[in-house]
Amino acid sequence: MNESPILLPLREQHARLRQATLSATELAESAIEQFSARGEHDHAYLTWSGDAALRAARATDAVLSAGGDTGLLMGMAVSIKDIFAVPGMPTYAGSARRLPPRWEQAGPVVAALLRQLPSVMGKTHTVEFAFGGLGTNAHWGAPRNPWDVVNHRVPGGSSAGAGVSLISGTAALALGTDTAGSVRVPAAMTGVAGLKTTRGRWSTQQIVPLSSTLDSPGLLARSVDDLAFAFCALDGELYGKGGLVPGAPDLADLTFGVPDAFFWEDCSPGVAEAVQAAIHQLEAGGARIVTVDLPRTEDAYLLFRQGGVAASELAAFLHAELPDMLDALDPNVAARIKAADDIPAWEYIRRRTMIDALSASAVERLATIDALLTPTVAITPPALGSLAPQGAYPKANMLALRNTVIGNFMGLCGLTLPVGKDAAGMPVGLQVLAAPWQDARLLAIGQAIEAKLGNALTVLGLPPCVK
Repeated sequence: MNESPILLPLREQHARLRQATLSATELAESAIEQFSARGEHDHAYLTWSGDAALRAARATDAVLSAGGDTGLLMGMAVSIKDIFAVPGMPTYAGSARRLPPRWEQAGPVVAALLRQLPSVMGKTHTVEFAFGGLGTNAHWGAPRNPWDVVNHRVPGGSSAGAGVSLISGTAALALGTDTAGSVRVPAAMTGVAGLKTTRGRWSTQQIVPLSSTLDSPGLLARSVDDLAFAFCALDGELYGKGGLVPGAPDLADLTFGVPDAFFWEDCSPGVAEAVQAAIHQLEAGGARIVTVDLPRTEDAYLLFRQGGVAASELAAFLHAELPDMLDALDPNVAARIKAADDIPAWEYIRRRTMIDALSASAVERLATIDALLTPTVAITPPALGSLAPQGAYPKANMLALRNTVIGNFMGLCGLTLPVGKDAAGMPVGLQVLAAPWQDARLLAIGQAIEAKLGNALTVLGLPPCVK
């Protein structure tokens, strides 16, 4: 596994593919080999497309050998969350039934990816309709977090299979979505890097919606530098303003805000300690650390605990588009949808208005710093069995999403990268939040942080099951 070319940085893969010292076929074959060895155990994919990916890789190699170049992601192994419409692949969105054919027509994000001729290895598992932060699914089961070889721990959600596909070596880049933390939570829980783009920067067309107010596409990869590389490949076409990530700044030129409370409360043993140690390293490297608390974080979390706007917006989508799905929902999803029935129109509008106000206040506060640093996820990834008792799932789900949802409700862009392990030996993520539309700058800041702290392979190594 340590010699797998999929573990190479994306920039190195890009260079080797063009130097003919690496082929798209070799990358696809490596992914297939790892899937054959661990695919059923890891359970990252709902739809595995290894044979089709291999055929595509061979065709890509022919284009490369003829001097063709279709983009930065050409020939690279990619996984896609099963709420994106992908031509030739079914979309279930984590539900028990295949969605209508129109959900197999590519939207802008997938189209921008496919034009570059990557090898799409398959579609990864998601929480049903992306409505959950732990990665469980009553219909299809939960992918297994690779960092615990004894217990079946959750991988984080809702992009449940995305991080697992990276750690297991079946993909080098994963597409996910983030509504309350659904990129950053699985990235943190599986020990990879994740990017939540600013809402509205990338199109959500042909991505099965959870919340029209909050949904944003995102990326997971094994390093922040890989995220920056992939962001450059996609953002210029999707956002139309260049998509270039500036060079990483010096830490001495950066001021980081660290909240005094809220994000640090009720952390599992070792989580806060790992993040604090990382912040101390950044300070020792020259970064200025100041205390900054985002205004109204408690109000934002209370709104989330009340259901936010996602339940109402998902209920509206299901009633209008997929009414036959309502009777077959995962019980954890169904309970949250049912609660939306009791929300009057005036209350929904109040919540939308509050989200706008939260966003405005956060932007004003973040103007004084380069980024805010917090733990990404407060808790150790729970063992699947621990979620069975009455009330255990909602409590764990709320805590898993508590720190990340603040970024969504406040309209920020967000990044997570691994900085160590907790007392249970599970990965811990550092969350980096920045003002909206600062995605490229955020990635550059993340690269500076990563240069000081190390990337995932340096900080964590490989999990025992894939060494």
